[in-house]
Amino acid sequence: MKMRFDKKVVVITGGTDGIGLATAKAFAAEGAFVYITGRNADRLAEALAEIGHGAIGVQGDVSNPADMDRLFDQIKSEHGRVDVVYANAGVSESASIDDIQDDHFDRLFDINVKGTVYTVQKALPLMSAGGSIVLTGSGAGSKGFPNLSVYSATKAAIRSFARTWTVDLKSRGIRVNVVSPGMVLTPAMQTYLQANDGAEEWMKQAIPFGRLAQTEEVAKAVLFLGSSESSFVGGEELLVDGGFVAV
Repeated sequence: MKMRFDKKVVVITGGTDGIGLATAKAFAAEGAFVYITGRNADRLAEALAEIGHGAIGVQGDVSNPADMDRLFDQIKSEHGRVDVVYANAGVSESASIDDIQDDHFDRLFDINVKGTVYTVQKALPLMSAGGSIVLTGSGAGSKGFPNLSVYSATKAAIRSFARTWTVDLKSRGIRVNVVSPGMVLTPAMQTYLQANDGAEEWMKQAIPFGRLAQTEEVAKAVLFLGSSESSFVGGEELLVDGGFVAV
């Protein structure tokens, strides 16, 4: 049986752990040439060993356009095209409105917003009709959570990008969509739960499905949006949150 991404070139930023790593594994298992980015060289090497299938890692910071140029120059040299971009790199930090300072604001907007722009901008010259761009949003872009105003604003911006870029790129046949996870058992989430008694129980009660998501469940949504199975889906936000935002 033919795999959905056989010989497709897939780029995943922030692919060294959590949702990004799970998605890289899923794309690679379906035949893709997978490129991942990460800022930590050791973690990048560990992730590549987990992904296998000849995946390639390029160390870099998505908020640095020179790093993104280097990534896509390498892909251009090796394959000459990009079929799917998953702009996933991002950070989450909390701060009350009284405590927001420049370093907090700049770090979140530089990585989450500017990094998404540079990733897509630098990939576009290698993309053609039928290409798919998937952005990582969050339920926090639609709901209010205490002390997450800056983070939530970055995710609302990403939701807006999917709408405007769908219009910008319609003549080129490139689709743009957002996958917005809810509460997912990533390594960062597990660290948070261990440090905050009662947080996991609150989350389970708040989520209609009564549990947190596995990273692989989010990966499946990304692969759907990246594949021809979603060929008539554009500018949409696919919430993978067990009904948390909708209900």
